Amino acid sequence: MLMEAELQSQVAFHLTGRRPAGLDSVEALALRPALLARYRDLAALRYDFPLVLIDRGADGECVQALSGLFDRVLQDITPGDDAERVTRHALRLERQLRVLLAEGAEGSLSALWDTAAERLGVRDDDVLRDSLSRARSALKVDGALADCDAALPTRLLAHMWRVEQDAKATRFRGIVARLIQKLSDILRADFNRSDAGRSADSLKASIGDMDTGLFDFEAMSRLLTRAAPETTLPESRRTRILALLKILESQRFYAGARSAGDAEPAYSFVFSSCSEALAAYGERLLELAAVARAIAVAELEIAGEFREASYSAFFDSYGADGLDPADQALFPDYLICVNARRLDASETATLAELLSAGLPMKVLVQIDDILDEPQFGGSHLGFGLRSRQLANMAIGLGDVYVLQSASSNLFQFLGCLRNGIAYPGPALFAVYSGATETAGDLPPYLCAAAAMDSRAFPAFTYDPAAGTDWASRFDLRANPDVGVDWPVRAFAYEDDTHQKITQDLAFTAVDFVAADSRYARHFARVPRAGWVAEMIPVGECLARDGVGSPDSVPCLLMVGRDDTLEKVIVDAKVMREARRCREMWHSLQELGGVHNSHAKPLLAREREARDERVQTATDVLAARGGAPVAAVPAIPTAASETDAETSREEAYIETPRCTSCNECTGINDKMFSYNENKQAYIADVTAGTYAQLVEAAESCQVSIIHPGKPRDPNEPNLPDLTRRAESFQ
Repeated sequence: MLMEAELQSQVAFHLTGRRPAGLDSVEALALRPALLARYRDLAALRYDFPLVLIDRGADGECVQALSGLFDRVLQDITPGDDAERVTRHALRLERQLRVLLAEGAEGSLSALWDTAAERLGVRDDDVLRDSLSRARSALKVDGALADCDAALPTRLLAHMWRVEQDAKATRFRGIVARLIQKLSDILRADFNRSDAGRSADSLKASIGDMDTGLFDFEAMSRLLTRAAPETTLPESRRTRILALLKILESQRFYAGARSAGDAEPAYSFVFSSCSEALAAYGERLLELAAVARAIAVAELEIAGEFREASYSAFFDSYGADGLDPADQALFPDYLICVNARRLDASETATLAELLSAGLPMKVLVQIDDILDEPQFGGSHLGFGLRSRQLANMAIGLGDVYVLQSASSNLFQFLGCLRNGIAYPGPALFAVYSGATETAGDLPPYLCAAAAMDSRAFPAFTYDPAAGTDWASRFDLRANPDVGVDWPVRAFAYEDDTHQKITQDLAFTAVDFVAADSRYARHFARVPRAGWVAEMIPVGECLARDGVGSPDSVPCLLMVGRDDTLEKVIVDAKVMREARRCREMWHSLQELGGVHNSHAKPLLAREREARDERVQTATDVLAARGGAPVAAVPAIPTAASETDAETSREEAYIETPRCTSCNECTGINDKMFSYNENKQAYIADVTAGTYAQLVEAAESCQVSIIHPGKPRDPNEPNLPDLTRRAESFQ
């Protein structure tokens, strides 16, 4: 009866959200979802962050992960008896740099290196000083350190945008400098053929002060005047060339391409408001067209191909209806960095206007909170409405580059960020920073990663330049376990008898919501004495899709600061929102070609037609007394392909989530290798043992290595290895 009463109390909370006696509030408990509990100290982990923002990196790299940079430094240090010691000391420094950034320190890698070394006691330790000195000498680059915090999206995108614009500026300056030189040469040659150019004073000035006594400039002037023909430029051409030079020398789109002493400074192209950027673009449009026209006309003048009668009317209206993409590509793109909090109705309308107009603007919309409650009340939670609307609107336009990502994934998306910045048209970058004030002690990196893993803020790209169809343009593969509703991970804990228990847990939208203090009222802690069999993991409850009065109650495993395991039950409102989140994920899966509802019936009809053909052929042969037709191989379905990809029999690595920590390659660099993005994959499963696969899985910091089943039944200690591998399958 006691268990029955406990269950009824829990069911009542689930249905009504009212917490009865016997259930505890979670507000003051500082609980984390169980799968996040192991990441209390991010500074102790080697992962993508912090990043080093490099102005001019090797091989054109302008952003590197600190861990990857240290790996390369250690590889460049000459191996020797003390290599292990140098590596150990360098990794201590790397960790100290993470600690400094977590404490709020700012600065370049070189500056913070010295601060970190001081903290480690480098002045009083000769051996440590030698190790760090050798590592420092192998460091070939420098740049600002950027942690995964509220400032990261703007800092990273602005840095990459600036590198791209610097490359544009270099190209533009080269073009303009050449045109100015050639046009000036035309005027100079014309002057030299004029009476003024052939005067004694002009000839003397052209030689300079040296050896002027050796020449009779008056005689030389008379001789040249009689011998040279009159070939001066028509006045209209001279006037046109002078006007072109004035435009090219006074343009304000790039600094450094203009004459010294110009009164007007170069334009800025970085804005914090869509309306300000759009207004600036409109104000500069005529000048932009004038510079583009000057470049085009100057090329014709230099080639001697400009015909005033033919071209004047054309160039008078040049750029009036917008520039050709090739001309527009010469000029800077506009960068707009705006926080979603500032996107009121007017700003949102302006954003839609500039994207739909195809203007050369790259817009970062930083979202710090995707769990803000809607203004129409708490009867419906409606998480992330604004971010979804922005991305969907931009994709619907068809010619806008769209990237949506949590900030935790931005390093993996560097190539996509470059593509968006270089895209010859508008681009929208919607980034969730993870810097939510109500996430308790969950750092922004974990908060952002949790939003992406839980499908609350999925990552994707839409690149109109990648092809003509959805399969080419839309990419969803950056998300973990893209073929399933929720990522499933193994969670190990110790029970009351100190036995290790391993349980597979789905990381759902409910886990993400549970980390936000605003929604504490939707959760209730169940004292250990009240744990009943009907408390079912949230992932299982969501898979059942039950409606009406439940015969079970959804619960989460959560962990407190003292690493005590707790069970927390969830009310129906949050479960409803999780189901909506899953349905939106299903829509994205379809766009990404996963579980496509159009392909499935086509495959089914094709199988039916195949079976009918086989049966008809069999009947005909049987009527003639022939042999039966051999079975036709089955057509693979989308589900069977997914099952094959995620088979638990074969060893595999979730390569897109690799943090390049070198743990697996250090165990066996023949079995494990890195791809072009420096992310691990299994290069040759036969090049090592099952024990090495299991060891790599256990040492992997982000649990992405899955050992599969043993290939060699005679390998020693297989029972123990198989038991250890279960946690990672």
